[in-house]
Amino acid sequence: MTSRVLVLNAGSSSLKYSLLDGVSGAAEASGSVERIGEERGTLVHSVGGHHHTEERRVADFEDALRSALRAFERHGPSIDESTLAAVGHRVVHGGDLFAEPVRVDDRLLDTIDDLIPLAPLHNPANVEGLRVAMRLFPGVPQVAVFDTAFHQTMPEHAYTYAVPLTWRTEHRIRRYGFHGTSYAYVSRHAAELLGRAVEDTNLVVLHLGNGASAAAIRGGRSIDTSMGLTPLEGLVMGTRSGDLDPAVHAHLHRELGWSIDEIDRALNRESGLRGLSGANDFREVTRRRAAGDTDASLAFDVYAYRVRKYVGAYYAVLGELHAVVFTGGIGQHSAELRAAALGGLSMLGIDLDPDRNDASGAQARVVSPDGAQVAVLVVPTNEEWEIARQALGVVDG
Repeated sequence: MTSRVLVLNAGSSSLKYSLLDGVSGAAEASGSVERIGEERGTLVHSVGGHHHTEERRVADFEDALRSALRAFERHGPSIDESTLAAVGHRVVHGGDLFAEPVRVDDRLLDTIDDLIPLAPLHNPANVEGLRVAMRLFPGVPQVAVFDTAFHQTMPEHAYTYAVPLTWRTEHRIRRYGFHGTSYAYVSRHAAELLGRAVEDTNLVVLHLGNGASAAAIRGGRSIDTSMGLTPLEGLVMGTRSGDLDPAVHAHLHRELGWSIDEIDRALNRESGLRGLSGANDFREVTRRRAAGDTDASLAFDVYAYRVRKYVGAYYAVLGELHAVVFTGGIGQHSAELRAAALGGLSMLGIDLDPDRNDASGAQARVVSPDGAQVAVLVVPTNEEWEIARQALGVVDG
């Protein structure tokens, strides 16, 4: 039986795809279709180290997926229903209804539709991607893997906001958390790197990219995470503010007359590193900082400080900590950020080995000294493989 899985990630105007083995993680091809619905779209199909690019108008998600399938026909590898075990879909928000990946049918699509108010920018595109794939691959199992599912193990006191009961019961306002597929993958591989069973491993995992979050993970189960009802809460991000006094909304409305939508847009798209320094790319921030840019220096310091606060808080939540784990583009590649975020934590048993930290590499590695009380790890994430693995598990199960 085949273990090939086509992984799809449908965004608001893009479609990313990967074809890989759900058991080994070996990737055969990947690609993306950008600017769907605009005058000129771009498809990039990567296979065997070669990148094939096509530019034309892509009308909608069905056109995007058909374009991807034509790229497979032209450039390889060949795929059809007989060679696929499943199509795995990233779905952003599963609310409190889904703690595991699920096989997709019309009833499930209606349920995800009902969750759109919790993720109005993401779930509609995710559902459209599901519907299109079901039409084009009617004989292949479709599996939804939810970003929020991993965090459904949080205890009630961790996910509950101190707001009126009707908000919590009728409007489902609570902490959900995101980046769940990344945390599932990274926590399992971090335990392997430590030579421990995942069930006996306590971790603080820092997923640091343009979107950033932290999680306290005990025995492979999330017990707290920094993102909340939406991905806006928590760490400083590329364009998102992270933690903020909720009264800022009312203040800006009173003082500037801004609408809720204007404030929401500013906090999600014009804040974070961009709001602090003018650049949302962390590499650009560090370059400007090295050149003496004071705004970039402040942005770097705020970012690192917020990470350090969460490390300390989640250490307290866990009680016993075996490792701090960095993942995501920034977490994996910025030795400078890792050093700044963990600086001054020696009293907690957290130290970095400067040479190990400065050494680059694409593999999972230890960057703390031998014999450290708390290990510090860098574990590159692989969300596509995790989605494929979970999708295959549903089909085989």
